[in-house]
Amino acid sequence: MRDYDEVTAFLGEWGPFQRLVFFLLSASIIPNGFSGLSAMFLAGTPEHRCRVPDAANLSGAWRNHSVPLRLQDGRQVPHSCRRYRLAAIANFSALGLEPGRDVDLAQLEQESCLDGWEFSRDVYLSTIVTEEDSGRPQSHENRMGREPALCLLPGEPSRPKRWNLVCEDDWKAPLTVSMFFVGVLVGSFISGQLSDRFGRKKVLFATMGMQTGFSFLQVFSKNFEMFVVLFVLVGMGQISNYVAAFVLGTEILGKSVRIIFSTLGVCIFYAFGYMVLPLFAYFIRDWRILLLALTVPGVMCVALWWFIPESPRWLISQGRFEEAEVIIRRAAKINGTTAPPTIFDPSELQDLSSKQQPSHSILDLLRTRNIRIVTVMSILLWMTISVGYFGLSLDTPNLHGNIYLNCLLSAVVEVPAYVLAWLLLQHVPRRYSMATALFLGGSVLLFVQLVPPDLSYLATALVMVGKFGITAAFSMVYVYTAELYPTVVRNMGVGVSSTASRLGSILSPYFVYLGAYDRFLPYILMGSLTILTAILTLFLPESFGTPLPDTIDQMLRVKGIKYKQTPSQARMLRDGEESGVILKSTAF
Repeated sequence: MRDYDEVTAFLGEWGPFQRLVFFLLSASIIPNGFSGLSAMFLAGTPEHRCRVPDAANLSGAWRNHSVPLRLQDGRQVPHSCRRYRLAAIANFSALGLEPGRDVDLAQLEQESCLDGWEFSRDVYLSTIVTEEDSGRPQSHENRMGREPALCLLPGEPSRPKRWNLVCEDDWKAPLTVSMFFVGVLVGSFISGQLSDRFGRKKVLFATMGMQTGFSFLQVFSKNFEMFVVLFVLVGMGQISNYVAAFVLGTEILGKSVRIIFSTLGVCIFYAFGYMVLPLFAYFIRDWRILLLALTVPGVMCVALWWFIPESPRWLISQGRFEEAEVIIRRAAKINGTTAPPTIFDPSELQDLSSKQQPSHSILDLLRTRNIRIVTVMSILLWMTISVGYFGLSLDTPNLHGNIYLNCLLSAVVEVPAYVLAWLLLQHVPRRYSMATALFLGGSVLLFVQLVPPDLSYLATALVMVGKFGITAAFSMVYVYTAELYPTVVRNMGVGVSSTASRLGSILSPYFVYLGAYDRFLPYILMGSLTILTAILTLFLPESFGTPLPDTIDQMLRVKGIKYKQTPSQARMLRDGEESGVILKSTAF
């Protein structure tokens, strides 16, 4: 009996049909590059300080000294969340006393921002941090430098409550990103089942519509809670269409193109979507209009429905041979090849899904000592890499310099990282590739704290090098993990590791949040964790150039631990190439 690849070998590996599918599926990934990371600008926190209303009877001197100063990055800046007690300084002003000369400001009682905040418009016109529950952007008078009277006249309607995600509510801004990744976590559990049940193409476009549609509804969010709930649904749609596109591409494309599609195609187009984000945000400073503009690429992807086919492999697994044959004949026509009179013969085609296979559960990932250690190490590896990648991506607005340029650089640096990762996968052992990339990323992050304040551009450059190393490791970890697990539990092993990655991404915004207490603390934590993980990686088995294991007993062994060799392992060593399939080069 022949398998699918043998039956469709007449199509060739890289004809016009395969190139069309490759680039269109990769293009469908572009919206994923900015949907979650858009929170950098949607939930950006402008500089702010307590508002002192015009109704307060203060002299010009006391108004200028109404907010205490604090030390930030070596300089004195107005406090963001405290002001001097308004009643006290109003009394001093009425008595004609001068701040600093007649009154010791250090001895004055302070209070919270009872009258709200003034927000700077230097970087953002509006974000969800400064938004109103009414759904209208803040009035111009509410910005820093303009101080409206807050006392209301009798019968005057109350002022709309603002979201004001600052000070005691500043934890809510990173929560928006964490909730997006909660949606990604939930979507990763259901996306595979949906595509297996309803088909790759239908799920791809349905979840793409879900991602775009709920992003559009976010534009009309009336309050913070509505925005967050919709962001969870956006995250569910984002991962689901990513997985569907990934699976569809690997099932349609031939053996020699699959790895380059999964390591370069989807990744580089994801980075391209990431590059689009700061360009849109630079020209559109209002968060509602920005979010509306970011839905446009998703709407444009609707046109791909008429060009991207369903997976013939999936159709065959459903017994729909005629539909699969129509797609293959159309592909042969596009490629200029002649299809045989009968392509799929159900009596000859090897339907792997119909074979009875021993059932395995997630508990098999803990069955033996070796697979337990591999599973724990993989979970730590994926979680740390995810924290580093998303933590550095979300932290770019906090770097010195222009935040839009920093975000663009953070996206651009991913392209050479993906290319390097693909080259390393072809020619260098996995352990050394992963460890080198992680050591590079972690060590430069630790050096950031040693850079003098007047060399801020050097600090930014080191962060970008760190992002380069961690991105390269992120790209390689998919292939490495798949090679470590045996066929019988490979999907479960990669799935558990991927779940750990989602947990890392949920935590990553709060690594960035720690920068409010110490600017270098996020880099110290991410750098230390990355270096420890690099050391841990050196103890993993080396899978480069070795047969893929089929059973748990055939798994490669963790370094530094002695095991008793079983008969099946001895046979595997003798048989060599015959007991598995080696991931070969995918060069064109």
